[in-house]
Amino acid sequence: MNWWDDALHRAVAEVVLAGVLAGLVGVHVVVRRLSFFTLALTHATFPGVVAASIIGVNILVGGVVAGGIIALGVAALSRRRGQDAAAATGVLESAGFALGAALVATQSGFSRDLSSFLVGSILTVSARDLVTTAVVLVVVLAVLVTAARPLLLIGFDRAGAQAAGLSTGAWDVVLLLTIEVVVVTVVPAVGTILALSLIVAPAAAARLWSARLPVMTALAVAFAVGSGVTGLWISARWNVAAGASISLAASAVLAVSWLRTLPASRRDGGRPSEVESATP
Repeated sequence: MNWWDDALHRAVAEVVLAGVLAGLVGVHVVVRRLSFFTLALTHATFPGVVAASIIGVNILVGGVVAGGIIALGVAALSRRRGQDAAAATGVLESAGFALGAALVATQSGFSRDLSSFLVGSILTVSARDLVTTAVVLVVVLAVLVTAARPLLLIGFDRAGAQAAGLSTGAWDVVLLLTIEVVVVTVVPAVGTILALSLIVAPAAAARLWSARLPVMTALAVAFAVGSGVTGLWISARWNVAAGASISLAASAVLAVSWLRTLPASRRDGGRPSEVESATP
């Protein structure tokens, strides 16, 4: 039997690829304080994922289209004076989830279980899903490496980036769309609802261990992959939902990191870290 014919083998490969993706983009989400936006994306992509499944196309296509509209809308609102982008993002979060649920309700013969979109169904991933995730990983890595300098400068010193002539709005859109692609790609692993934990928790934990971005990125990737593999093992060992197990494992990593660094922060008198003081 071929190695890829085993569902558990495919699940392990998928969770490793998804973990690397989540760790790479999660650092930028945490540093730029985009956790709420990412949460909104996980809900807003839900109708696109459901619609794609109903039509019979790859869910990545539907999710990217739906989330891309939201990402561009949020980027546009955040640049308009007097507009509360956070409020608009919150409304879009609820509306997106409601629209997805409504689409499912209109399909009496809908063959896909709703929970597979919400909390993932990693044991059903196919070889095609693995190829898609691998391709997305290569593309995202290329984007982040190419855009490393402007994204870093904008993330830590937005005013300085504008003074240097960087188009902060354009780079914001690049980052938001990259986050969106990652959110949709990790749906088979943890679903739309739990994607936030795999993206944010490992990166937030890494931030507690180091203020240097390269070290944070390496730690975030390691924590995300470790959470994925651990969650998958827990799922297979105790017959627990894989997406929930992965999410809980990632949350546990953050909790342990917070407890580990708590005494040090008390010794420092609660002073913010280098990254916290530099983040806009």
